[in-house]
Amino acid sequence: MKPSLLLILGWVCGLVFLPNGHAQPLSDQVREALRNRVEAARTGETLSACDERIHASAAIASFYEAKDYRPAWTDDGGPRKQALELLGAMGAAGDEGLNPEDYHFTAISQSLDRLGYGRGPEPRVDAAILADLDLLLTDSFMLYATHLLSGRVNPETVDPEWFVNRREADLPAVLERALSEDGVAEALRDLLPAHPGYAMLRAALKTYRLIDASGGWVKVPNGLTLKKGQRGRRVVALRKRLEATGDLVKGESPYGPEFDETLEQAVRRFQTRHGLEADGVGGRDTLSALNVPVEDRLRQIKVNLERWRWLPTDLGDRYILVNLADFKLEVVEAGRMVMDMRIIVGMGYRRTPVFSGKMTYLVLNPSWHVPPKLAKLDKLPLIKKDPGYLSREHFRVFEGWGADAKEIDPATIDWSKVTRGNFRYRLVQEPGPWNALGRIKFMFPNEFGVYIHDTPARELFQKPVRTFSSGCIRIEKPIQLAEYVLAGDLKWNAETIMAALETGLEQTVRLPTPILVHLLYWTAWVDPSGTVQFRKDVYGRDWRVLEALRSKPPPICISPWVKPR
Repeated sequence: MKPSLLLILGWVCGLVFLPNGHAQPLSDQVREALRNRVEAARTGETLSACDERIHASAAIASFYEAKDYRPAWTDDGGPRKQALELLGAMGAAGDEGLNPEDYHFTAISQSLDRLGYGRGPEPRVDAAILADLDLLLTDSFMLYATHLLSGRVNPETVDPEWFVNRREADLPAVLERALSEDGVAEALRDLLPAHPGYAMLRAALKTYRLIDASGGWVKVPNGLTLKKGQRGRRVVALRKRLEATGDLVKGESPYGPEFDETLEQAVRRFQTRHGLEADGVGGRDTLSALNVPVEDRLRQIKVNLERWRWLPTDLGDRYILVNLADFKLEVVEAGRMVMDMRIIVGMGYRRTPVFSGKMTYLVLNPSWHVPPKLAKLDKLPLIKKDPGYLSREHFRVFEGWGADAKEIDPATIDWSKVTRGNFRYRLVQEPGPWNALGRIKFMFPNEFGVYIHDTPARELFQKPVRTFSSGCIRIEKPIQLAEYVLAGDLKWNAETIMAALETGLEQTVRLPTPILVHLLYWTAWVDPSGTVQFRKDVYGRDWRVLEALRSKPPPICISPWVKPR
């Protein structure tokens, strides 16, 4: 047979004939192409495929070297079925609030199309295209797996106040298992956060995408406050708006221009799930929340799905969860809330950070050792303005911070000459009803000096937006929380706690069982009843995450193939 005819037959059969007449299988051709590409990348050349940047280039180089450059997604017959399975998973990335194009979706689709895959019994084969396709598929899997496991965005780069332990997995082992057991989609699903909160918010995303696809919701025209008894086109618009999100069941109220009792209850439902005062009246804040476009709510849900992916796998069987954006603390046991209360969080310029800790003790009748920064910025101006401030508020003044610190009579200090630069005093507020920490503080030692405590300013809990602290968390029900965390120690109950408080003496009490504390920031979530909740982004943290989600994904570093980013 002539050499030219051998070459034609070899192309049709997926073979290349060597000079000695022996055929080179297609998979070997792809293997050589992969080896050349990976070796070039090891010398510093940017690894790309089909004009797409390979994001996990170092990890992919190690992956193929370990496989002796054998292709992962193709064989002598062309692309394996796992390639289409992965493409399908990428196409559904929007269900997780992610963008399929971040994972080479179009490039992979076009490569399969160029190969004629799926359009006949004998798809056209090309080693160079198959090598590119293999690289794209591996990078797609690794990138998507990393994002599902630990987030599309590195929180430390967009939110310097977010400090949580993220999930980890041996991703190469996950990939090898997915390829060998025909379970690519299942392997990726297994990387999703297992907490029911993620699944419920994911379902909410689908619901709001359907609302968006149907045209969103009508805008309620601006005007005077809407309330029961009024009539007009604005009332009709309000009814339509509430029906769009299920706050008002369609047909539940006679369709017409009158603001009736049923519509008032629907307004209350809407207000409650948006963290507003549930007065049933369409005032300024309520109208503002009603007229937030569905596109903005979709973005809000996507941002909070991303935050779920930043969290560790297990929050604990028993834990305290603080949602800073909701101004609320919950105690959770076996997935069920057993206690909740209102809280006060840090001011906009002293924002409470996001992190997890372990509460190990509490202090009854605590003294308040004013942090140096607060003493200089907050207390010094008050002292200068009113020399009697320190004695009236029961502050003691010390020079120095060690055990040998000397107490000083504040009346002997010329405060007019004290500045932030030369302030060298330690202020300690004595226990009592005047103390800024109230009667109890709950300690979960951390690098931020943040803790949970009581407060004498009880009136602040009536405010809908409660950003009044200097970073710590003030709680509404300190006695109840103390009783809960001390349960198991027979010495302590509600009566003995109150008796100890009545003495006025400072006392440290170790918890019989430490409890995890998670300080989180969610502006969108689904509560246990299935109701979608939204809150204002009081700290302005959402937009940073959103901008990062919109940008191209950065290169990922998986080394030594165990801990993603």
